[in-house]
Amino acid sequence: MDASTGAGRSALLRRGLLLEYLTLTWNVAGAVILAIAAVASGSLALAGFGVDSLIEIVASGVVVWELRGESGSQREQVALRVIAVAFALLAVYIAIQAAIILAGGSRPRRSTLGVIWLGVTVVAMWALAYGKRRTGMQLQNRVLMTEARVTVIDGALAGVVLLGVALNAGLGWWWADPTSSLVILLYGVRESRHAWQAAA
Repeated sequence: MDASTGAGRSALLRRGLLLEYLTLTWNVAGAVILAIAAVASGSLALAGFGVDSLIEIVASGVVVWELRGESGSQREQVALRVIAVAFALLAVYIAIQAAIILAGGSRPRRSTLGVIWLGVTVVAMWALAYGKRRTGMQLQNRVLMTEARVTVIDGALAGVVLLGVALNAGLGWWWADPTSSLVILLYGVRESRHAWQAAA
C-alpha cells in the first residue's frame, strides 16, 4: 500500500488502529482470564503475565492516542515514555513478587485454563505483531513499530510462561513457575530502556 498519497496513508492508519483495537480487546480478555487462573492456582507467572496484559492495554492505548492525533515529535516522545515507564513498573512488580514466593517456597497449583490461554496467546500476539510491524514500517511510525516489538516479545513471553506453568502442572516443578516469571522481569527492563532511548 502506498503511504505517499493521502488515501494510502489514511488506509494504513485505519489498519494500524484496527490492529491496536484487536490487541486491546485480546488483552482486556486476557487480564480477566489470567487473574482468575492466577488466583485459583497461586501462580506468579500467570499473575505476572496478567499484569503484562494490563501494561499492553496501556501501550496500545498510547499508540491509539498517537495514531489518532496530529503527527509530531513531542506527541511521539510522550507516547514512548509512557510505554517505558509502564514496563519499568512491570519489572519492579515481578522482582518483588518473585523474591517473596521463592523465599517462602509457595507452591502454585496446576492451571488448565492458564495453559490453554497462553498457548492461544502465543499465536495471536505474533500474528498481530507482524501486522503492526508491516504497517508501522509503511507509515514510518516509530511508536507503532516499537509497540510491534513489544507485541512479538509478548508472544514469546507467553511461550516461556506456558513452559513454566506446564512444567509445574506436568512434573510438579513448582519453582519453574516463579522462575519463568523472571523472564518477564528481564523483558520489562529491556523494553523500558529501549522505549526511553527511542524517545530521546
